[in-house]
Amino acid sequence: MNKTVNINLANTFFHIDEEAYAKLRRYLESIKRSFANTKGSDEILMDIEARVAELFQEKMENDRQVITQKEVDEVITIMGQPEDYMVDEDIFEDEPRSKSTASSRVKKLYRDINQKYIAGVSSGLGHYFGIDPLWIRLLWIVLTLGSGGGFIFIYILLWILIPEATTTAQKLDMRGEEVNISNIERKVKEGIDDVTERVKNADYDAMGNKVKDSGKSFFDALGDIIMFLFKVFGKFIGVLLIIIGASTLIGLFIGMFTVGVLDVVHLPGFDIYELVDNTGIPIWLVSLLGFFAVGIPFFFLLYLGLKIVVNNLKSIGLIAKLSLLGLWLISIITLTVFGVRNGIAHSSTGSVSTKEVLYVQKMDTIQISTASTELYDNQENIHIGRLKVRYDEDGNRLLLSDDVRFNIKRTKDSVASIKIRKDADGSTYENARERARKIEYAYAIEENNIILNDFLTTAISNKAMDQQIHITLYIPENTVIKFSEDASRHLGWGTDFDRDFFRNERADYLWKIEDSDELKCLDCPEEDDEDSFNSDDDEGHLIINEDGVDIDLQNEDGSFKVKINEDGVKVKADDNN
Repeated sequence: MNKTVNINLANTFFHIDEEAYAKLRRYLESIKRSFANTKGSDEILMDIEARVAELFQEKMENDRQVITQKEVDEVITIMGQPEDYMVDEDIFEDEPRSKSTASSRVKKLYRDINQKYIAGVSSGLGHYFGIDPLWIRLLWIVLTLGSGGGFIFIYILLWILIPEATTTAQKLDMRGEEVNISNIERKVKEGIDDVTERVKNADYDAMGNKVKDSGKSFFDALGDIIMFLFKVFGKFIGVLLIIIGASTLIGLFIGMFTVGVLDVVHLPGFDIYELVDNTGIPIWLVSLLGFFAVGIPFFFLLYLGLKIVVNNLKSIGLIAKLSLLGLWLISIITLTVFGVRNGIAHSSTGSVSTKEVLYVQKMDTIQISTASTELYDNQENIHIGRLKVRYDEDGNRLLLSDDVRFNIKRTKDSVASIKIRKDADGSTYENARERARKIEYAYAIEENNIILNDFLTTAISNKAMDQQIHITLYIPENTVIKFSEDASRHLGWGTDFDRDFFRNERADYLWKIEDSDELKCLDCPEEDDEDSFNSDDDEGHLIINEDGVDIDLQNEDGSFKVKINEDGVKVKADDNN
């Protein structure tokens, strides 16, 4: 059993077992001894500790993980041993430095504040893409002039989003160099030598750098202001994201367990799922998948808000992120498959038809009317389109629809007949026909009155599959037809009339079917000219017919008159009014 030690490494707390701590301490002490007489040793040691802390954080899966000797050995392998580079450099002062081997390390994008003119964006991009920053600065000038100043906002955006390289490790990352002890030492020494050289040449460079330093100071101040405003705005956005993400997740969680999974609360409208589902998937599973499909993006929205608001917020870990992403993809794909299967369930339309003779006692005049049902009064606020959920006399739930249409056709037979076509959707033609067969519909005959039901019913197990009834009445020639007002509303577009009335107006007149399918009105008022419109009053007249347009209008006091006819347009206005 090993003891656990809490350490503070580069202002970051770690849990490390006793043996690993002893090895890490010996390693850091040996590095400290190797840099005892080196210029900039304090900065080198700080950068080395920061890099070691960064490597430990990369290897930790959670905050409670204890660092063992395995992690320490891996970090030492990456950083290198002090004896690997402890060479008396004074012996080789006159020798040219060997070129470092090309590194396969991926570069990171930073702003190079040591070679900046404004914010170091161009020099940072130069390091990242391996080109001279001068060309990037020239490109900024060209693009800014060409866009009328639009690229200034892009520069400011990059200024805000790209972090600056402040530590030695970040500067090495910016150049794609390995962040180990040897490179950290070299980089710190280069910085010290550069500062020493500048101090020596201060008198010569003072006048040349005066304007440049003034410009840097101005842009540094401007950058501080922009960064402050951006941070304030960022905090506001972070709080907003937290509120949106948290409230959505809470709502989804409550809805999933009360309505979906546990079905604790029975809300009107959720029974629609029973009518439209053709997959057999239980609603609790759909609720769970919906929670993951919608909730996971809002969780990451909440997490993003927390990252913005809370400084140094620990990451949930790569494994957790990938797991949530995989769960979200599975939920989306599964729900998509369910949706496609439900869509396929409506891909075909099937019909079944029956034709029967109508034994009407008096064929000279036929009354066509409709019969309603008391089931309309049995309310349940669940419907899809024209299909509604109702209860029969035994209390069983069924689907009821008023999607019933009938048309009148002429027949040369001496008896009338009726053709009833039942339509329904299904995944295949046979499946749709099977559903259509299960539609219940009836009609009746009383003397010369043909009574058609204005509704259809089907079992709720047949689902809402666009069930319809289409009726064709074949009426012998020269038969007079009278429609009830309710029946006229169910007339389809397949019936032709010689007069253009609204459906409910056709019930006021008698209609006769002669030698064509067109119904002729027997008692409609005579029309003066079916192609004309005539309006005449005291103030003028308006006549539109085959001869053209004749308009003669004036206001009450005659101060304004307009006349439009074949002679042209005349307008008269009294200037005194």
